[in-house]
Amino acid sequence: MAENVDAKIVIIGCGIAGIAAAHRLVKSGFTNVRILEATGRSGGRIKTGRLGNTMIEMGAAFIHGPSEENPVFCLARDYNLLDPKSLTPENQAVDVGEDPPLVPNWFTSSGQKLNPDDMDPATELFHVILDNTPESTTDKQSWSSVGDFVKSEFQRQTATKWKDKDKHTRQVLLGAMNSMLKEECFASATHSLEDLDLIGFSMYLSIKGVDCTFPSGAEGLISNLMSELPANLVSYSRPVRCIHWSYSESEENAVMVECEDGEKINADHVIVTVPLGYLKNHHSTLFSPPLPAQKLESIQKIGFGTCDKIHVEFESPWWDADCEIIYLVWDDEEDISDHVSDISKNWVRKISSFNVVKSSKSGSHVLCGWISGHEAEHMETLPEQEVRRSITELIRRFSGDLTITPTRIECTRWFHDRWTLGSYCHPAIGCSAQNFKNMTEPLPTRGKQQPLQVMFAGEATHPSYYSTLHGALLSGRREADRLISHYS
Repeated sequence: MAENVDAKIVIIGCGIAGIAAAHRLVKSGFTNVRILEATGRSGGRIKTGRLGNTMIEMGAAFIHGPSEENPVFCLARDYNLLDPKSLTPENQAVDVGEDPPLVPNWFTSSGQKLNPDDMDPATELFHVILDNTPESTTDKQSWSSVGDFVKSEFQRQTATKWKDKDKHTRQVLLGAMNSMLKEECFASATHSLEDLDLIGFSMYLSIKGVDCTFPSGAEGLISNLMSELPANLVSYSRPVRCIHWSYSESEENAVMVECEDGEKINADHVIVTVPLGYLKNHHSTLFSPPLPAQKLESIQKIGFGTCDKIHVEFESPWWDADCEIIYLVWDDEEDISDHVSDISKNWVRKISSFNVVKSSKSGSHVLCGWISGHEAEHMETLPEQEVRRSITELIRRFSGDLTITPTRIECTRWFHDRWTLGSYCHPAIGCSAQNFKNMTEPLPTRGKQQPLQVMFAGEATHPSYYSTLHGALLSGRREADRLISHYS
């Protein structure tokens, strides 16, 4: 414990990383902690909303790997935010890859409903290929990316495995494969798997447990954590203009945080938890002096993409009662591909699946569609009625029912959110473990100046759990622990 430390600590950003850092510091006896938040709310990329009577998650929704190893699971359990099934030992013991698959309905662009078993050759092949991506440079051979590897393996393996299937079957299986590829794009918040580094791809580590959600909303996690912090700890609507670090040799308040409203705050330590998308766009004005080369290189090399959700409400379901996910298969695609040509005309083809949103309210029929990459960024620019028209057309085409009309549609717009400028990070081409390691390095890196002036947390600073809630939470705790050990 670091008893009654009055070192002045400013945390920038009140998302889960910033909250976790503050929580741990306050609990350890730090008396002078403050969070500056640019927006009017806490939670960052955790944002629960409503569509009619149905609760929807605009941002983070899943606990990836809900078991003892996952600190988000432990908090959610302690705050009583999970449904009983997620808490069972059986659920916690399931290894990723053995996840019970969601109950699917498959529809084609010709309006046919497919037998799910007939899609197994495509889904099984996809998972086999993805599970066997090379993990070291010795295995890498000549593939330039995850996408390149998946495509060449697909062509190699289907040449023999599918050669006896008729043309129509092969066409539908190819469409199913493309749906899987697009689904993997939004899992990684990337435009295409061709943008993912092949070796970098294996840096992500999974935790045991069947992924689950928060039945009453992920914001419940935030409100519980916030309720345990002193009431006036957060200053809302307080964007930061510049962090002046390393500008004096004296021990007193080595850092000065200049806010957009002109307020200047002196601090001993600043923990920066802003999204990587914001850093990519604003690092040159956010830090004075500029960030060192290593840090800049990491900010550039780690990818940060867009994954948006499209929530659609219906008067009655057009999917089976037990259905949990709807897959859309374009049966007119010629090649294996995870992105579209002519985005302004065909952006809607990037949507490959809709999850059925579970609701405690009866009579709620809501689907959550997923879209990533440049197609998502384009969708964000369209007027609401244009999105509604495209989604209605898409659903009528696949269901084969021309009378279906959504009652409400709500889209997220993470790319155009000025404080995030995207969704979450991925290992882009050329990105290595060293880049993530460099993201975590405090400033200044050496010299006589006061140490730990500027520290970094957030999902894009976790070397193996990047892109997740637990990665963000752990990164906030990591930086808090750094200060705790510095002062104890």
